[in-house]
Amino acid sequence: MDNNRGDDIRGRAEGTAPVPLSVLDLVSVGQGRTATQALRTSVDIAQLAERRGFHRLWVAEHHSMPGVASSSPAVILAHLAAHTERLRLGSGGVMLPNHAPLVIAEQFGTLEAMAPGRIDLGLGRAPGTDGATAAALRRTDRLNEGADDFPQQLAELTRFLDDDFPDGHPYARIHAVPGPVQGPTGRPPIWLLGSSGFSARLAGVLGLPFAFAHHFSAQNTIPALDLYRESFKPSAVLDAPYALIGVSALAADEEREARRQVLTGALSMVRLRTGRPGLIPTPEEAEAYAFTPMEREFVDGWLGNVIHGTADEVRSGLDDLAKRTGADELMITANAHRGGARVRSYDLIADAYGLRG
Repeated sequence: MDNNRGDDIRGRAEGTAPVPLSVLDLVSVGQGRTATQALRTSVDIAQLAERRGFHRLWVAEHHSMPGVASSSPAVILAHLAAHTERLRLGSGGVMLPNHAPLVIAEQFGTLEAMAPGRIDLGLGRAPGTDGATAAALRRTDRLNEGADDFPQQLAELTRFLDDDFPDGHPYARIHAVPGPVQGPTGRPPIWLLGSSGFSARLAGVLGLPFAFAHHFSAQNTIPALDLYRESFKPSAVLDAPYALIGVSALAADEEREARRQVLTGALSMVRLRTGRPGLIPTPEEAEAYAFTPMEREFVDGWLGNVIHGTADEVRSGLDDLAKRTGADELMITANAHRGGARVRSYDLIADAYGLRG
């Protein structure tokens, strides 16, 4: 095994945390706020994460969602790299079927050159948006074809990153720059992301690290992790499985305030699922909203998978989740209307686990 790659992947638990803790930032935009303010909050969160001992921070590719300003992960990661020094940064993820593999290799080769040894390349096969937007991104209506071609696209991307197309291949004389053609260099480790079994099995077969979206597909978490571990074959990247899970969690100074904040995210999801995406509503709007019985059922189920409350309550919930799933790392996403509430949540969680300060 290439130990350097494995060391880039595995985190180290800090303080009293059961596993390494990391951050997933959706660059949320609240009602009455701007994308500029949301991106400033992202810098605040990244700097806090670095200072307090979180292992990594990822941003996720989403499109045509007013409440999420992370449509261009590579651009945001470059911005965060310029404002941090040690924190690992990555995509959670880039949606591979939306892009030519060469473009992703160039973008993440550039990021690796900017922040050597700090970049992760997490890849997903979903569009990260609705079908019409996906068609506009991919300039085709054959969306299933992109998902079905994911293993081939992944193989092509890997060869561009390693600059090792075989002689005679149509791309043998094409080089992703920055990259190995310029001399010995590192490259970002590839992670596969998923919310079902497809990427879990593929990550296992290829011996890659796996990230599961527990925060919106909790019912599939344990089956997917089991499938990943059962399918795993040691590789030049990893000699044993390594899986993180995305977790929606928010801590506040008072339990009631935490409930008010997470309700804004639940209402956002109701609107998204019913074709009405918008900015993250205020707590006051969410509390006053008249949920239909069907919407209330959805919200209750959604909030049942959001760990929220005081710092001690959130710590207890995270501990239990780590124990139940056997995840090697927890990646926490804090969804709330106010950027300050999100920053405060990560600070409180760090306090609860005695992370450095």
